[in-house]
Amino acid sequence: MDVLILARLQFAITTVYHFFFVPLTMGLSILVAVMETFYVRTGKEVYKRMTKFWGKLFLINFAIGVVTGIVQEFQFGMNWAEYSRFVGDIFGAPLAIEALSAFFLESTFLGIWLFGWERLSKRLHALTIWLVAIGSNISALWILIANSFMQQPVGYTIQNGRAEMTDFFALITNPNIFLQFPHVFASAVTTAGMFVLGISAYHLLRKNETDLFQRSFRLAALAALIGSVLVGGVGHAQAVHMVQSQPMKMAAAEALWETEDPASFSLLTITSADGTKEFVDIRIPYALSLMVYIKPEGVVYGINELQAEYVEKYGSGNYIPPVIITYWTFRIMVGAGLAMIALAAYALFTTFSERLEKYALVRKLLAKNALFLKVMIFAMALPYLANSAGWILTEVGRFPWLVFGLIQLPDGVSLAVSAGELWISLIGYVLIYSLLIVATIYLLRKYAKAGPEPLAAPAPAQDPAPSLLGAQE
Repeated sequence: MDVLILARLQFAITTVYHFFFVPLTMGLSILVAVMETFYVRTGKEVYKRMTKFWGKLFLINFAIGVVTGIVQEFQFGMNWAEYSRFVGDIFGAPLAIEALSAFFLESTFLGIWLFGWERLSKRLHALTIWLVAIGSNISALWILIANSFMQQPVGYTIQNGRAEMTDFFALITNPNIFLQFPHVFASAVTTAGMFVLGISAYHLLRKNETDLFQRSFRLAALAALIGSVLVGGVGHAQAVHMVQSQPMKMAAAEALWETEDPASFSLLTITSADGTKEFVDIRIPYALSLMVYIKPEGVVYGINELQAEYVEKYGSGNYIPPVIITYWTFRIMVGAGLAMIALAAYALFTTFSERLEKYALVRKLLAKNALFLKVMIFAMALPYLANSAGWILTEVGRFPWLVFGLIQLPDGVSLAVSAGELWISLIGYVLIYSLLIVATIYLLRKYAKAGPEPLAAPAPAQDPAPSLLGAQE
């Protein structure tokens, strides 16, 4: 392997590792804040215990997320120095703002929340976890503003071979961010919802703390359903935008080698790597044009025509992303998303079972609830599968560009780093990150299975202290 492939592989592995934790941090912080708000409003002890239990799991996930994220910023200087030199004036601004504002806000108030129980008033303590949730999500916003420049560069000029910012407002109002951030935010809510559903299902099967976990299950089902439906809606809008901003990514995601009008949607397409041989091609006529243009007609450009157009515009080279990876990650993401919508909808349906048990069909469905709860434990993997596939689609589908239309991958890699150095650091990262993931899963599993802390036993009644007179007597 050459330096470029190793640098790409290293950044891909560390990014996917890190992105295991980011959506859960964003989403679970909101659910924990909602739980504590219920405690403040109702005064019920069960909501306080819910907040502490899920908050403990949030803290474990947050800590590992921070550790795995720091390494990525070092890689910009170590493995992608030429990229950093080219785009540093623009890319550095949102990253610096993220660290100095959102991350500090999140970290500071997380400490206050953790150690502030019984020291702050209920309302003030609840405010601290809301500030943590806001900080977590604003942090993601600034990261995605930086990434959106890579997807759709705006507000810049090229001076002396470098991209320089000319319009900060254009950078933060990039059209791509208005679709990318809502998509990630909704994915985070879905991830947290499925996470809480799975652990709640585990305890409900064992009839542990049924009141607490029924409440958690109901809240998580609502969050997962709302989040997964929003993911689908915003994802559709992203696909429509992609046809305009990165048509090659859409063509690769559909394995569409030739331009079509009207364009068909692929159910299953298997071709050779260059598209010259077609083994399986099952498509729904008109469907892709209907999804993109809301009418059964409209051109969607194919890979071959776009390749010729890019050669004419940017010069000779291969502008076709790995079609197999792009095609299947798109379908894994969509398939997992549809499965989560169905599971979350049924989970929410079961929470209204008492009102609907008079219907025979409902009784039959509810008779299988034990099986459904077992399914929900394993369904916790679905959001992680969808998140990872979606991120791979976003980044791999932009090949060969680091910043679309401005700088390609070979031009961004560091000149001084060697393949041997990259091999050593790659193996080191994989080993360390694997140990971190094993430790995280162990801790999450341990505390999730343990359940919430038991209710404090009431203090035993004490005999009244003898009077001084009695003592003298």
